[in-house]
Amino acid sequence: MLTSIYLARLIGPVMLAVGLGLALNPTTFRIIADEFAKSSALILLSGLLMMPAGLAILLSHRVIGADWRMLITLIGLALLVLGAWRIVAPDWAAGVARHLMPREGTMKVAAAVWLILGAILTIAGYWPQTSTP
Repeated sequence: MLTSIYLARLIGPVMLAVGLGLALNPTTFRIIADEFAKSSALILLSGLLMMPAGLAILLSHRVIGADWRMLITLIGLALLVLGAWRIVAPDWAAGVARHLMPREGTMKVAAAVWLILGAILTIAGYWPQTSTP
């Protein structure tokens, strides 16, 4: 449980900040994403950062169950898979990003997902625990 709380406290506020940024500055984030998707080198570099982060989460935290802790495991798995995809096929990953960016609801959906997951993890990590972790 200590690992879950630690990771929730680490990941939750970052996800909240990204979600707020997406919600409050969608045009700026769309420009950044468009520029990012034009560079296969940046896609590859992001994969080189995401894959070890996902592996680190999965190596220290493999909780499968019907509670908030499973979100951390799923985030680790997503980072691992997306990171590997960006390393193996950076041009394909960039093409998918370029395809999704012009869509009207992309930033709204992304903001909602980041805010919801960030709020769940932040609350779980920082809310007073009823039992000692």
